[in-house]
Amino acid sequence: MIRVFVPGDAAALSVGAEAVAAAIAAEAAARGIAVTFVRTGSRGLFWLEPLVEVDRPGGRVGYGPVTAAEVRSLFDAGFLDGGAHARALGRVEDIPYLARQQRVTFARCGIVDPASLADYEAHGGLKGLRAALAMDPAAIVAAVTESGLRGRGGAGFPTGIKWRTVLEAAGPRKYIVCNADEGDSGTYADRMLLEGDPFLLVEGMAIAGLAVGAGKGFVYIRSEYPHAFRRMQAAIETARAAGLLGPDILGSGRAFEMEARLGAGAYICGEETSLLESLEGRRGQIRFKPPLPAISGLFGRPTVINNLITLATVPAILADGAAAYRDVGTGRSRGTMPIQLAGNVRHGGLVERAFGLTLGEIVEEFGGGTATGRPVRAVQVGGPLGAYWPTDLFDVPFEYEAFAARGGMIGHGGIVVFDDTVDLARQARFAFQFCAIESCGKCTPCRIGAVRGAETMDKIIAGQDRDANLTLVRDLCEVMRDGSLCALGGLTPMPVVSALDHFPEDFDRPAQACAAD
Repeated sequence: MIRVFVPGDAAALSVGAEAVAAAIAAEAAARGIAVTFVRTGSRGLFWLEPLVEVDRPGGRVGYGPVTAAEVRSLFDAGFLDGGAHARALGRVEDIPYLARQQRVTFARCGIVDPASLADYEAHGGLKGLRAALAMDPAAIVAAVTESGLRGRGGAGFPTGIKWRTVLEAAGPRKYIVCNADEGDSGTYADRMLLEGDPFLLVEGMAIAGLAVGAGKGFVYIRSEYPHAFRRMQAAIETARAAGLLGPDILGSGRAFEMEARLGAGAYICGEETSLLESLEGRRGQIRFKPPLPAISGLFGRPTVINNLITLATVPAILADGAAAYRDVGTGRSRGTMPIQLAGNVRHGGLVERAFGLTLGEIVEEFGGGTATGRPVRAVQVGGPLGAYWPTDLFDVPFEYEAFAARGGMIGHGGIVVFDDTVDLARQARFAFQFCAIESCGKCTPCRIGAVRGAETMDKIIAGQDRDANLTLVRDLCEVMRDGSLCALGGLTPMPVVSALDHFPEDFDRPAQACAAD
């Protein structure tokens, strides 16, 4: 029977994948053709969604973007046999955007049936967990340390050091917490894996539990991801029924259990201590540190908190060996990084490559420039708290230290592209406004500073005493950076100051009556 693959993740559904799948089923039935559907995740080539793939002897061939109205013409063209059509893309793996990638963490995304544990295992899943079950906890931690894996959520802290701290912490009960509260603008890597390869996270969290002696894990998923939440819940139930979770993991006699929790809908709940507060049933406010969560985290117990991508990368490290992962990348940025292209970009989507390619290669060669066709003027890297960079910084290698040296950060790997119509003064104001709305309110620099910052930006845009107000904004940024209790207030100055430094002309434009967008 012919197998047809239609993505069922939120990105594809948003552009009509459900209607396309229904049209294919109806047309196949009308023509008496037996077709087996597989609802995959997305491969992350979003400008081609809905991307329909057909299983052929030489590999899957793709057609996209497909609309429901085009389905009949696809059948007429013989697409089930790989026939020619205006939407034909050839072998999907040969599409340059995909062929130039180095997919490790996302190797199965868009390929496997995310509802099938058997399909996951048939494509190499569970090798990492089986390897971990044959190791003692210290050896697992040593492998992760040797791999050079750093936290993919933004801070870039070495994962092995965090795990060793929890392993060596005393206590009868420990926890694994996965931060899947993916709130940065232009990011979707967590969602793609939750919807496209959820058993990978189950495997990664089970390995983390074995490594540090934790018996339970929680996945904290942002409330805006209902599809991802349901998919993860289903994967956990399937894994439990198959003995992958529970008191006797794969017959090893070792235990690990996990559950999914829906987030509280606040950006600050992506901060690790606020997330813990939320998981414990309270309002998402940050906690003072120390103690670190590794010592006293969830319910006061030693806790590993990692970003979803971090945990999902671990199975490959255990399966293929630490050296295989460590040997790609550059400097202290080892392995691969899922980069998410969004905003005004022609080819938005996910690119997984080893650290070290330049920012320009990502935006121009993968992204293809802007969707409007106008020149790229700025990119913001690292979410709403990341720096705005001009094109003359496109030669900077995409890695932690190189970005930090130029006053930026790679964060969760999101890149938002802007063309030459962008107004960076308004973007700087947006940074303050965003912080004012999302602040948990616990510390004064963040709670009050963001409000005053937006007000002062209004005066600058309106042309009121600009020199004095620009000086005031820089002073305020210094206070927020040095005095805020967490990264929300502490990093809000980054987009503001970068806009001031790289785009000063936008702060000296003719006065405008209204600054608020």
